Amino acid sequence: MKNIVSMRWLLARMYEPDVVIADCRFLLGQPEAGRQAYEAGHIPGAVYLDLEKDLSSPVSAHGGRHPLPDPAVLASRLSKAGIGSNSRIVAYDDQGGMNASRLWWLLRYIGHEQVYIMDEGFSAWQNAKFPVTVDEPVQIPSSFEVNVQPAMLASVDDVQQASASDSAVLIDSRDARRYAGLEEPIDAKAGHIPGAVNYFWKDVLDWDGRWTDTGVLEERFSKLDKDGAIIVYCGSGVSACPNVIALEEAGFSNVKLYSGSWSDWISYEGNPVATGNSEADKDV
Repeated sequence: MKNIVSMRWLLARMYEPDVVIADCRFLLGQPEAGRQAYEAGHIPGAVYLDLEKDLSSPVSAHGGRHPLPDPAVLASRLSKAGIGSNSRIVAYDDQGGMNASRLWWLLRYIGHEQVYIMDEGFSAWQNAKFPVTVDEPVQIPSSFEVNVQPAMLASVDDVQQASASDSAVLIDSRDARRYAGLEEPIDAKAGHIPGAVNYFWKDVLDWDGRWTDTGVLEERFSKLDKDGAIIVYCGSGVSACPNVIALEEAGFSNVKLYSGSWSDWISYEGNPVATGNSEADKDV
């Protein structure tokens, strides 16, 4: 798997000068918990990047709950954290890779290829008795050049077109109950974008919380056309990112992220909402 590295891989390379480790732990509804967890112990040399302060821009009328950061602002933040254009970045969290995947996607979106996710997460690292510290690294600013990849991003117009005309497969990455509209703990409306199919993002992981191998991922997405257009979304554009990575690992070449996702979709009054588990149930 080209985007996922093992804990032992990182253990062997963590002190190499071009490696930057990024701690992306974050809990929705507890915005300080990730930073507190980092301060209580992290992988030596890791810098902390906050999902809402560093990896999102402020919430506004549209754009969802975690709007994409401005590329120049993000690049400035990365530079201050010592992440440069020649860095190899390894991201981790303790949320199944969800937040680390957001950093992976953002870096790829602004043109940085050398970014990886550490499999399993911080608790597994700690349980393996690998080194942990409370010391925060001295962050020496680095130079980061932005080269935005607009083809990675789907707009609300793209999604409206895909929903109306099947111009792309829409993948909803939330759990089945939220997709079906049976419950909605976060957003103002329940349901999904009409025409979307449900692939819960946590299904990219096995029972032990490890990323499944390429063959399993290919089987998971076997009903989809590898060359066809795919747009992935979730609640706010974060948990969709593991599915984007999994699709890339499985050989799909035309995958976009709808970054605003469900929370952006429902911010437009005229956008239709579907409920239920099949197209026959959808309420347009």
